[in-house]
Amino acid sequence: MRNLIIFLRRYFNFFLFLLLEVICIVLVFRNNNFQKTAYLNSANNVSGKLYDRYNNVQYYFHLKATNDSLVSENARLHNLLRSSFDSMLTSNTVVTDTIRLYSDDTLHRVVGTQLRRYLYREAKVINNSVNRPVNYITIHRGRLQGIRPNMGVISPTGVVGMVRSVSDNYAVVLSMLAKSSGSATSNFGVSARLIKGKETGTVYWDGANPGYAILRDIPRSVKVQKGDTVITSGFSSLFPENIPVGYIDEISVSDKSSTAFSIRIKLATNFYNLQYVYVIDNLLKDEQQQLEDSIYSLTK
Repeated sequence: MRNLIIFLRRYFNFFLFLLLEVICIVLVFRNNNFQKTAYLNSANNVSGKLYDRYNNVQYYFHLKATNDSLVSENARLHNLLRSSFDSMLTSNTVVTDTIRLYSDDTLHRVVGTQLRRYLYREAKVINNSVNRPVNYITIHRGRLQGIRPNMGVISPTGVVGMVRSVSDNYAVVLSMLAKSSGSATSNFGVSARLIKGKETGTVYWDGANPGYAILRDIPRSVKVQKGDTVITSGFSSLFPENIPVGYIDEISVSDKSSTAFSIRIKLATNFYNLQYVYVIDNLLKDEQQQLEDSIYSLTK
C-alpha cells in the first residue's frame, strides 16, 4: 500500500493531466457536430473492420457445418430434378406435387404424374486412393442408410465410380481410376457421349494420370474439338444421362487402320480433393434388368 501511495504521489500530475485531457476530448466531441461526426465515422470504420475479421474467423471454424448443410441441400435438389423422374403420361405435361414425401431412407416412387427413377444420397468420403492401379474410395454410408453394391457414385462436379462392397455403416467404391487388369472386379468403364454430336463411346482410365482418362469408340468421321464436354449417355443403369465425365484434352489415332479416335479427356472430378459424393439409387434398375434377362434367355 505504501508503495502504491508513493507511486500515485510521484505521477499525480501526469494522471491529472490525462483525466483532464479525456474530459476535454469528450466535451469537444459532444458539443461540436463536426468533431462528433468525424469521431462516429472513424469509430464505425474501426468497429466494422473488427467485426469483419471476427466473422471471417467464426466462418472458418463453422466451415464443416456449412459444407454438410450444402451437401444435404444439393442432394435434395438432385432428387427434385426432372431427370430423376420418368413421365407416366404420353403428353409433355409436368404436374408438381406440393406434398413433400422425403425421408431419410427413401423418396416416394410416385410424385404427381411422374415415376421416380433416381434417388440421390449424400455421403462423406473418409478414405481415398489415387496412385494405385486400381483405386478405391471409402464412404461413411452403408447398408443401414440404403446403400447397396452396384450403385453409381458422383461428385458435385462429375462421375466418381460405383459401389463395390457394403457394411452396415460404410461402403467401398470402385473409383473411375481403375485400370483394367483382366479381372472382373477391376474393370470399370463409363458409357459416355459427346455433348455436341451425341456420339457414344466408353471412358476408361489408362493408369497414367489420375486427372485424365481415355474416351474410345468415337468414329473418325465425327468432328471432335478440344474442350468439348463429355457426359454420361444414360445407357448404363448406374448413372442418369448428362452428368459430366470430362473435357476433351487431346485427340489422336493410335492405329491408322482404326476407324475410331483415341481421345484423352480431363476428368470433371478432381480425385485429389474428393470430400463429399452422392450415391445414386436407380429404383427401376431391377425391373429393367429382369426384362432384359428374360429376353436374353429366350434368344439362347
